[in-house]
Amino acid sequence: MPGVSSLVHRDTIDGVATITLDSPANRNALSAQLRRELIGHLDAAIADESARVIVLTHTGTVFCAGMDLKESRGAGAEQQGVTEVPRILSTIWESPTPVIARLTGPARAGGVGIVAACDLAIANEEATFAFSEVRIGVIPAVISVTVLPRLFPRAAHELFLTGETFDARRAVEIGLLNRAVPAAEVDAEVARYAAMLRLGAPLALAGTKELLRRSSSGVMADDFAAMNTLSAGYFAGEEGQEGIRAFGEKRKPSWVAAG
Repeated sequence: MPGVSSLVHRDTIDGVATITLDSPANRNALSAQLRRELIGHLDAAIADESARVIVLTHTGTVFCAGMDLKESRGAGAEQQGVTEVPRILSTIWESPTPVIARLTGPARAGGVGIVAACDLAIANEEATFAFSEVRIGVIPAVISVTVLPRLFPRAAHELFLTGETFDARRAVEIGLLNRAVPAAEVDAEVARYAAMLRLGAPLALAGTKELLRRSSSGVMADDFAAMNTLSAGYFAGEEGQEGIRAFGEKRKPSWVAAG
């Protein structure tokens, strides 16, 4: 639309697609425009074969404040923007390309759901978090799908029910973050994780993400049978054979050299 500035940007450099939330005036809240642009950039980054890692970050002092409450005011249930959030969270969660959340500021409500959907999450030590939904008369229903698999159950009960603000150190302890580091070290830590992820074969990384999402059948023999078949397929596959040859020849596999 003419005259409307983009609220989300994407740049791909050296195999890393960086998607930046750029709506600091409303604390990067999930407005209709931001949601639409974020989905578009996520889809584009996932489809880009040159993007081996996706980093989701932000401008301004806040990572994401959750839903844009100004847009929610007065809207009926079917018109609430929260109905579009599952598309964002599932796209991140199911992305075959690993996604790293990079935070140098607070996340609230839906913003925490986005952090939880990412495969890895690094924040500065000053970042804070809260599931503030109950304090405005709603519940953290949609984001619970990505948050609950990350959090220890006792912590989830405490923080969902109280809405209490907690710091980055606590976020690491309960499983929401991988690392909380001094502000000056955030970029280096994100780069370190991105570099490690780029050592993995693209299809193997995608398959490992599927493995991590897999539920047990409840029968150990059935699980072993399924995993044996899956594993053998990867060993015999193009990436597996290239990796085995590279190991024997003491060289980097093709996906590292190409990346």
